[in-house]
Amino acid sequence: MSNERQKRILQLIENKGEVQLQQLKDLFPEVSMMTLRRDLISLESEGHLIRTYGGAISVKKVSDINGEEDAYSRRAQENVEAKMKIAEKALPLVEKGRSIYFDAGTTLMCLAKIIPDDSFSIVTSSANISLELVKKLRTSVVVLGGHINRNTLSMSGPNAISLLDTINIDLAFMSASGFSIDNGFTISNIYECELKRKVIKRAKKVIVLMDTSKINKDLAFTFANLEDINVLVCETKLPPEVEAEANKYGVQIL
Repeated sequence: MSNERQKRILQLIENKGEVQLQQLKDLFPEVSMMTLRRDLISLESEGHLIRTYGGAISVKKVSDINGEEDAYSRRAQENVEAKMKIAEKALPLVEKGRSIYFDAGTTLMCLAKIIPDDSFSIVTSSANISLELVKKLRTSVVVLGGHINRNTLSMSGPNAISLLDTINIDLAFMSASGFSIDNGFTISNIYECELKRKVIKRAKKVIVLMDTSKINKDLAFTFANLEDINVLVCETKLPPEVEAEANKYGVQIL
C-alpha cells in the first residue's frame, strides 16, 4: 500500500463495510476528489475493495452478503501484485489498428483495467472483461456468446467457436491455469480448452500472460505448448529449465 492515507481509508472501509467519496472528502479536506478516487482504484487493484457508484464496498462485506465468496473473487485476490506487474509489462503490446483478443481470467482483467481509452478493437470471451472495456468510450468491443463458467466468467461452447470462424485475430492475449514442460499450458474446462485452441489457431501472434505460481501445475486439458506461442509474460524470472525450453522455440520472454 503506497501511503498512510490509503491505510486509513482501508481501515475505515473494513470497519464500516463501505464508504462514500464525500465521507472521504470530509475526512481528508486537503485532498482532491480525483486523488481520493485514485486511492480507491489503487486499493481495488490490490484486492481490498470493490468500487461502487460514488464510493466503495469492502470485499469482506460482499462475501458476507453472498454467504460465501465466489470462486472468481477468490482468484481475483490471489497474487494481485504479480498480476498487475504482468499487465503493465504486456500493456505496450496492445496495439491500435489491430484485431485483438482478450482471453478470460483475472490477469487479463488487470490488463483491461489499465489500457487507455483509445481506438482499440477487442474481442473477448469474458463477461466481466467486456463490461470493463465498454467503460472506455473509444474502444470497440465484441463479445463471444456461450455458456458461462462461474469460476472464470468465460463464455465458451459451439456458438463461441463458430463466431471465431468469422473473426480475424492479429494479437491474442491468453491466460493459463497451469503450465509444465511436459504438458504445456493447461486448463480444467474442456469447452474453454477448445475455445483457446481455436483462438490460438486463428491468431497471428499469441501472447500468454501467466504468473509463475502456475508453473509445474498440471490441469486436465492442454490447449497449447511453447511452440504454439510467441510471447510469455511473467512477473519475475522463469525457472532456468523453463526459460531454456522457451528459448528453444524462440518464445520472447518478458
